[in-house]
Amino acid sequence: MKVFYASTLFGAMSLAAAIDDGRFGDGRRVLVVSNNAAIPEVATPLDKTPGFAVLRSRFDEVHSWNELIAPLHPSDWKARVIEVPMMERLIRSHWGLDGVEELVLESIAVAPARTIAGLVRDCPITVYSDGLMSYGPTRDPLPAEIFRRIERLIHLDLVPGLTPLLLSEYGVAPEILPGERFLAIVSEVAATAPDMLAGQAVILGQYLSALEIVTPEEEAALHETMLKALAARGFTNIVFKPHPAAGRRHAQLMRAAAEPLGVRLSVPGESVPAEVCFAALRPELVVGCFSTGLVTAQRYFGLPVASYGTDLVLDRLAPYENSNRIPVTIVDALLPRLSAEGHIEQPPAVDLPALVRSVGYCMQAETYPDLRPAGIAFDARYFKRKRLETLGFVAKPGTLTRLRRKIRSAI
Repeated sequence: MKVFYASTLFGAMSLAAAIDDGRFGDGRRVLVVSNNAAIPEVATPLDKTPGFAVLRSRFDEVHSWNELIAPLHPSDWKARVIEVPMMERLIRSHWGLDGVEELVLESIAVAPARTIAGLVRDCPITVYSDGLMSYGPTRDPLPAEIFRRIERLIHLDLVPGLTPLLLSEYGVAPEILPGERFLAIVSEVAATAPDMLAGQAVILGQYLSALEIVTPEEEAALHETMLKALAARGFTNIVFKPHPAAGRRHAQLMRAAAEPLGVRLSVPGESVPAEVCFAALRPELVVGCFSTGLVTAQRYFGLPVASYGTDLVLDRLAPYENSNRIPVTIVDALLPRLSAEGHIEQPPAVDLPALVRSVGYCMQAETYPDLRPAGIAFDARYFKRKRLETLGFVAKPGTLTRLRRKIRSAI
């Protein structure tokens, strides 16, 4: 028996692609789903979304983590040490999880995946990536009882030439999931999705304010500026794809902003993955801040893409170790940039693997000492001066003056 966990349709599609590719062999498969939206009670559960129906056949059983721990939130609850044996017995008996041979998880460093790993024990763990974050450092140190069980990381080759840093400190081997397998699953889901709305361009929303990266007003302004920039480029039919966990407020604000611009704005259902929109619409342009969807649009669908707002996010991310730093760095350095006036410019040429390694080192220097470069050219866009001072790449202000004073006093 193998137990899988997914919180998004993108994750479930990735699992289906890996299963079809033979990564998990035969035998009984149990899928545990969770809804990690801020208010799960008003969001559609993964297993109730229309697109999930074609994936359901890959699993023998589907169970809801939310229902098991209700009314507690999946992202907040974890068992206390004294409760672990009791909760382990409860899960095994309630879901019939005797003889688990493998546990397959996304986002291993945070709840609920980390919580599940601590309760379904004594079996190997496979981690599958949930997008661009796989190229960044492991968010938090994992306890030995978990990291010693992790045997592999399955990921889409979103950025050819980049190797995931995630879990590399534990010697976990990354495995690439073939893009054609993933696209086959997207096609299956797209064939059963509701009638897709028309649109010449797609705006990918995120939930930056919910993560406290920017304020709600700033996030609304980012979306509205993208809309105005597309209107300036002559687009009159635009699709706004909100993030599944973002709620409906962003869509409501965008509809209000579109009317005075003479733009017809369409909003697909919250459960429709961005990749299904790409397959069905084949838009002329996809824009967003630093969504993984920008990369999948370009990499797997050959669509023109552009980012907007990455400079603001890079400046606001705190602490420096914030796990969103690598995704936004990759998008900022790799993809064309959209201006508020609607112009698109290519970013300056950069050695992306070297940049990602340097940023990854600065994020988690103690965890990845082998990544330390000989030196870092200070670029305020990607590196904070205080961080470089702490790591000894640049001198702290006044260091030279103090050194001169010491020399004079010694003469």
